[in-house]
Amino acid sequence: MSIIEQAAERLEQLRKAGIDVPLVDSNPAQAATPAPAAPAVAPVAAGLATPDAALPQARASAEPGRPSLGGLGKKRSQRVTLDLARLQAAGMVTPDSSNSKIAGEFRVIKRPLLANAQGKGVTPVERGNLIMVTSALAGEGKSFVAVNLAMSIAMEVDSRVLLVDGDVVAPGVMRTLGLTESKGLINLLTTPSLDVGDVLLKTNVERLSILPAGTAHDRASELLASDAMARLLGDLATRYPERIVLFDSPPLLATTESRALASHMGQIVVVIEADRTPKGTVEDALSKLESCPVVMTVLNKAVESELGSYYGYRSGKRS
Repeated sequence: MSIIEQAAERLEQLRKAGIDVPLVDSNPAQAATPAPAAPAVAPVAAGLATPDAALPQARASAEPGRPSLGGLGKKRSQRVTLDLARLQAAGMVTPDSSNSKIAGEFRVIKRPLLANAQGKGVTPVERGNLIMVTSALAGEGKSFVAVNLAMSIAMEVDSRVLLVDGDVVAPGVMRTLGLTESKGLINLLTTPSLDVGDVLLKTNVERLSILPAGTAHDRASELLASDAMARLLGDLATRYPERIVLFDSPPLLATTESRALASHMGQIVVVIEADRTPKGTVEDALSKLESCPVVMTVLNKAVESELGSYYGYRSGKRS
């Protein structure tokens, strides 16, 4: 009997006697390495979204007073359906009315704005993708122009547009579109843990999203001039540079907050109601926009005998 056979027989005898003899690996390095412990939490499979239970922790880590942009239009956004037939019947621009007179007019208006936003203008425009639509006085049709301009931009192949109702005192975007008011801009400014994706509304127009004015607030006007608003605008301008962010803002001469908002914009469109707004009022409003590099004017509600169509436009770049 060989030595190996004798050792095996002796080992079997010891085991039968109740004596446990441990086996030792012949490779010292492997023998010294402990077996890996089972993970406390199973890893998430590649390509799967983070479980919702983890979201509150992620939101809580946001800087206090700074609106979070973590889910901008990618995850929790709600969907709303615009009644495009109703809008078209009301004389609005829709994807199905691309050959209408009004669509042609807004096509001309958007061209220089898009060129500046995409860095294709005569001179570079900082934050050119932040565009504010305003007016000197209330009732001149700025919400009408903002909605139609947003719809027209959404029809572009290479552009997406986020329409923001920044007129938090007298919001008009949702009403113009036939939608119910919901959480939006004000809620982002008052609730640091809230994410833009939580209040963003995706529409049935493929490249158009909406950010409502949000819940009414006693200090809504002051919130537009806050540091939180400035930070939000900075994030919106830089995080998604291919997205046009279009603001419907309060009238320039009705509040001071619209001027604070204007200071962060790359481009501004001032809507002027034909045969109603005095020249001096327009000049006064334009004088409030010295900080913005590009200011255009749109003449609204012009009769056909004046400009050949009910809606006219006039644009110019300010130095």
